[in-house]
Amino acid sequence: MTTQASQQPPFDGKAFARALGTQPGVYRMYGKDDAVLYVGKARVLKNRVGSYFNATPKTARTMAMLAQVVRMEVTVVRTDAEALLLENQLIKSLAPRYNVLLRDDKSYPYVLLTQEAWPRLAFHRGPRGIPGRYFGPYPSAAAVRETLNSMHKLFKLRSCEDSVFRNRSRPCLQYQIGRCSAPCVGLVPARDYADAVRRASLFLDGRSEELGNELTSAMEAASERLDFEEAARMRDLVQTIRKLQARQYVDGQAADLDVLSVAMQGASACVLLLAFRDGRNLGTRAFFPKTNGAPPEEVLSAFISQYYGEQPPPREIVLDRDVPDRELIEVALWETAGRKIQLKCNVRGERAGYVDLVRRNAELTLATELASHAAQSARAEALREMLGLAEVPKRIECFDISHTMGEATVASQVVFDANGPVRAQYRRYNITGIEPGDDYAAMHQALERRFRRAIEEGGVMPDVLLIDGGKGQLAQANAVLKDLGVPNVYVVGVAKGEERRAGHETLILPDGRELRPGAESPALQLVQQVRDEAHRFAITGHRGKRQKARSTSRLEDIPGIGPRRRASLLKHFGGLGGLKQAGAEEIARVEGINAALAERIYATLHGLPVPAAGTEAGRDG
Repeated sequence: MTTQASQQPPFDGKAFARALGTQPGVYRMYGKDDAVLYVGKARVLKNRVGSYFNATPKTARTMAMLAQVVRMEVTVVRTDAEALLLENQLIKSLAPRYNVLLRDDKSYPYVLLTQEAWPRLAFHRGPRGIPGRYFGPYPSAAAVRETLNSMHKLFKLRSCEDSVFRNRSRPCLQYQIGRCSAPCVGLVPARDYADAVRRASLFLDGRSEELGNELTSAMEAASERLDFEEAARMRDLVQTIRKLQARQYVDGQAADLDVLSVAMQGASACVLLLAFRDGRNLGTRAFFPKTNGAPPEEVLSAFISQYYGEQPPPREIVLDRDVPDRELIEVALWETAGRKIQLKCNVRGERAGYVDLVRRNAELTLATELASHAAQSARAEALREMLGLAEVPKRIECFDISHTMGEATVASQVVFDANGPVRAQYRRYNITGIEPGDDYAAMHQALERRFRRAIEEGGVMPDVLLIDGGKGQLAQANAVLKDLGVPNVYVVGVAKGEERRAGHETLILPDGRELRPGAESPALQLVQQVRDEAHRFAITGHRGKRQKARSTSRLEDIPGIGPRRRASLLKHFGGLGGLKQAGAEEIARVEGINAALAERIYATLHGLPVPAAGTEAGRDG
């Protein structure tokens, strides 16, 4: 029985607000057990926090939240911009229950211009760990590829990986078709290549007008010194850039803007973004934030704050409706971007047409998404019925193994919930210490690592565990779960059908029964979806691991092998694969490679004991 003395007094929000100052800052509301309920920003903390506890009518959602508040905390900052940044960071890290949450998406595509002696221009997706400049994000991969296609035609920058670039002895096909200036073999002076890099940066920064003027001046200068070939090249470049500028202009200007619209059905929402950069229409991208019952204008406001807190905003953001704290967000984005950012609603003319287009597409996209969720729910219910489960599985995991002849073995773990894939919880396991090609040992190791860690750290367990394989793989899963004492996990083996035909899979149940539901079964369709995702994720990881091992040439670690000998070896054998297939005697026939060095090369490439290096290898300048 709880005594009156031990009961916590109700939170006095009015008294808390009166004690606050008039500085900008961020406030946090906490419920029982210190659960974070809400994170918000304020231009004036005292006024903003006080507005929650005055007599003004509140929405049912706000009243439900305030009824759970047991304490609040505030952090005072110097500017509105700092408040916006801190709010976004806390929402992302704490995931408060009543905030609108923009689901973390690390898959934004960018154009990457690397920071090297001979910079590379390439498509990039994922963490920005490579030194260089990242231009974007772009709404779609197609928009990035279209941009790269134009860039390579205009500026002829290389796109090849460093492992290819370092070992070229003659120009590749990209040079032959006029999309690269072949810096790998010295066909372009360093100064000219640096000029091309700088001009590419101007173009990607949206400063194509400035770039066109610069190229026009360069054309005239070349003409004056009678270098007509260079003048003609500059002329063609200017004409191409002017043609690109003439496409997709908004209101006759080279617009730099985003158009946003939000569509809602119940608690489900879709925010659709249409992007223009330097007047070019880059297409649309859809987002599905977690709304927690917030109204559309609040969803859109939260999206703007969170999305542009991480991505560089354009000069103009056009909205399909007004949003709360529009002026505050505008000022904060202005300060963080270092230039004026305008949030506009109730626009006219061509912009109004774009708003209408985005609004209709947002509604269509949301309807499609909800239909796919309904189908997903139907498949999950069919799986529950087929397996004889008491409830629809809330969490399904699937494991798969991928390797090439035992090389670079990787296990994948994918996770599905009621709404489909939960990509943030996917995992890969690099398998070590097993016989190459032993899939049973690889599966055993991956499952043991996954479930042992879950037991030690109190992690979540799956309701259904799918194993891509037959009875042997299923036995490994059952052995791991039994050894670790993991209860209440329904394990199903997914064996490939005749001739590996989709729809003919056999499901092996825990009691040994085998089911062949057939291609029309919604339950099998869900199993196939999960299994195929695990297969895709495993292959992607395996290829990346294998490519990394192959591109990081082990020749570089051998004493006596420098750039010249490495290039000679790779050229002679057609690459690292051909070199690995050669014997020591064949390696010794390459110019500059003696017998002792050939033995060391062969041993290194085949994992054998390496003979000690002597002085007979000589120097490789």
